[in-house]
Amino acid sequence: MSAFFGTLTDWEYVVVAGGGSGGANFGGGGGAGGYRSNVAGESSGGGDSAEGSISRSAGDSFTVTVGAGASAATGSSSGTQGTGSVFSTISTVGGGAGSNGAVGGTGGSGGGGGINQAGGSGTTGEGFGGGTGTSAATNYNTGGGGGAGQAGSNGSGTTGGDGGDGVASSITGSSVTRGGGGGGMGGNEGGGAATEGSGGAGGGGDGGANNSTNSIALAPQNGTVNTGGGGGGASNRNVSSPSGAGGSGIVILKYPAKFSLSIGGGLTSTTATLGNFKVTQFTAGTDTVTVA
Repeated sequence: MSAFFGTLTDWEYVVVAGGGSGGANFGGGGGAGGYRSNVAGESSGGGDSAEGSISRSAGDSFTVTVGAGASAATGSSSGTQGTGSVFSTISTVGGGAGSNGAVGGTGGSGGGGGINQAGGSGTTGEGFGGGTGTSAATNYNTGGGGGAGQAGSNGSGTTGGDGGDGVASSITGSSVTRGGGGGGMGGNEGGGAATEGSGGAGGGGDGGANNSTNSIALAPQNGTVNTGGGGGGASNRNVSSPSGAGGSGIVILKYPAKFSLSIGGGLTSTTATLGNFKVTQFTAGTDTVTVA
């Protein structure tokens, strides 16, 4: 039963951090932003159950911050970590960076590892770790970024690791999956085809891929805005184009319709009525919110 039916002051939330970007030039997939939720019957990230109820009353003020997705990597660099999101005392960790020639970055979910490198670790209660990259002869690949609901896959042969899937929530009235990891890159310098790692369900971007006859076979994709999805890792034939950027995060609040929110001008938001409740989605910015 929803916490709302306990007292009319209990609020539900989904808080998702910005996703990490994929690595450039043999890059691993970016990790998804950390995911926390207290929606009854749903899950937080990292396989944890929903968190406990939280109460707010008229006159209460709190900070809301929507974490930005990490910028794309260029040249021969690793990606960067996404930015955390905040609702009052609930904070999340930005998605880990996809690596270039190193272990994937730690974060809400871990970034994918570079060639012959392990994936980064996720944060307990927020997301899973990234996958490992491998190589053999002319075949190589990188790991997929971790997702809020599933670890990133290891690369295999000429195929990049898939990003881990995110977590679904119906807090807005319909089921939406957020927090997917970015796909790793696949490569083949022996004359055959290579396959990109797919981005995880919930906004993860696909990785890049190449073969020995194409200068760019497939460019990596960005994580989806307001999902915290990780960006895809770029192949060595994508040196003239960036890796996939991380998707921005989101903060969603569901609360009894008797309340209204005074929202500072630094935040971008929308509010809808859902039965006896209101649902406010914060999609960018940071500022103070006051309950009325």
